[in-house]
Amino acid sequence: MTGVVPAPGSVVWFLQDGRGHDAGTGPRTSEFHRRLPGYAVTPLMSSPRLAANHGLGEVWVKDESQRVGLPSFKILGASWATYRALQEIGGFDDSDWRSLGELAELVAARTPVVRLAAATDGNHGRAVARVAAWLGLRASIFVPRGTSAARIEAIRGEGATLEVVDGGYGDAVNRSADEASEDCLVVSDTSWEGYEDIPRAVVEGYSTIFEEAEEQRSRLGGSAFDVVVVQAGVGALAGAAARTYRSAGRDARLVCVEPLSAACLLMSMRHGSRVSIPGPHASIMVGLNCDTPSLVAWPEVSRAFDVFVAIDDDAARAAMRELASEGVVSGETGAAGLAGLIEISSGIATEAGAHIALGSHSRVLVISTEGATDPASYARIVSAPPKVSRGVAEAAP
Repeated sequence: MTGVVPAPGSVVWFLQDGRGHDAGTGPRTSEFHRRLPGYAVTPLMSSPRLAANHGLGEVWVKDESQRVGLPSFKILGASWATYRALQEIGGFDDSDWRSLGELAELVAARTPVVRLAAATDGNHGRAVARVAAWLGLRASIFVPRGTSAARIEAIRGEGATLEVVDGGYGDAVNRSADEASEDCLVVSDTSWEGYEDIPRAVVEGYSTIFEEAEEQRSRLGGSAFDVVVVQAGVGALAGAAARTYRSAGRDARLVCVEPLSAACLLMSMRHGSRVSIPGPHASIMVGLNCDTPSLVAWPEVSRAFDVFVAIDDDAARAAMRELASEGVVSGETGAAGLAGLIEISSGIATEAGAHIALGSHSRVLVISTEGATDPASYARIVSAPPKVSRGVAEAAP
């Protein structure tokens, strides 16, 4: 079944049957990530209270509030994509280095690259800046107008040069693309004609989240997830979910969540092809304020996902508070996945929930993609300052 159903309130959705599409698998990126400083498996926590509150069998939260010392999952894509690009330029392989210091020496000796550039709403740019620092490179980061002071200072705190672009996220992407040269590598998580390899590697890098979640579920003796809920900006994280859950015999239903003002994937599904959503994109879910689906993520996401739902900012705020009550610190973007789940389980979009047979038997995976990346905003919404999430990271196997 395929169709567009306008909701009577502030939530809209698109339904299709995304099963039966094999997205294929990429490299096992977690083997690379284990070599990063401070790598640990992020917590996967069961929340019986969230399940009971919303009439579900089980709700599991993968908490990405701390990932190798940064408050989001973005380092997984930024590090892998940068590595793969430098590896291609320099002609070295995994056996040529054992530490990041040795990798930095390889990069200096075998490539002309001295700088990384990226556009960001906050988390991706900070991650690219951290990778640059690890490798002894400079970083130039471009952010859209309206980016919060806290996120700007966090990026500068990584040693990056930062420029505020007079425009939205798409304008920042265009500005970063201008930096591409022999000695400057642009590390973008979105793609355009002629620029696809690095964004494809970003998608591959995010697969570590789902690799970990599946291994953790298996160790805990749990049954397979029936439903996986993923928030989306350009769709890179959603693309990683598609690769995991449309391969290896897995058959979870997939739900994509976006802000109402920047629902570029949902609107592209309605039109049957990639479209851009004109700004301004002013949602508090800043990491999702994107105007155009990623060229490389779109084919997989458009075929693999069963439900596309767009939510308002109040839904994200409510989900932040619910996660806080469970001891999970989750920022506005981080809580969007749970917000979408609430809307299709017990909110306006229950028809979308019925489409995927969501109910008291369902075992649901939600990704909390970030911590309190803007502490002042978090404190206003949750009415308490951010603390460390209760989940405990696991030592790398």
